[in-house]
Amino acid sequence: MVEKIWQRQQKKKKWLQLLRGGDHQAFAEFIEKYKETVFLCCRRLGLKEDEAEDVASETFMAAFKGIGRYRGRAELSTWLWTIAYRQGINYLRKNRKQWQLEVEPDEQVGGSKEPEPAAAIQDRETEKIVWEAVERLPRLWAMAVVLYYREEKSIVDITKIMQIKENTVKTYLFRGRDKLKQILTAAFQEDIDGGR
Repeated sequence: MVEKIWQRQQKKKKWLQLLRGGDHQAFAEFIEKYKETVFLCCRRLGLKEDEAEDVASETFMAAFKGIGRYRGRAELSTWLWTIAYRQGINYLRKNRKQWQLEVEPDEQVGGSKEPEPAAAIQDRETEKIVWEAVERLPRLWAMAVVLYYREEKSIVDITKIMQIKENTVKTYLFRGRDKLKQILTAAFQEDIDGGR
């Protein structure tokens, strides 16, 4: 077990050395490994598909140029997410677009054509309602909630991505959860009242 962990770490170090050395094959693997993550980050900032693709390309170019500055204090995926987040925000500022959280439920990911049991359909509908409620949160609260709950990033990683203090992340999460509770309670109450 320890041997496998050590081997993985050595493989990661070697891969980073190749990336830092400008190895194009290693960078192609890097893009292949993280392209979906970067694209989803851009889409969640509210960019259209073509805009997200452009910003994702800019993200990888910035990562290629800046890989020598990566020190390994955060996971490589966190470092890359940070670049994508900044590139996306800069794009939105430059183009004066209204920021809108884009969160697509997992129902669009699997692509299964099989009929699903009623419980699974209900779960997906509930998930969709929750993520629509997240879209109604203030921008920074929503991003913290998405990073923490959807992307399963740690609070420390979120501080690095969003460049804010740990207590601020905790505050955004607390306020985001509280506001979500209010939004969802009201939404479900409307369903109950409307169904009578």
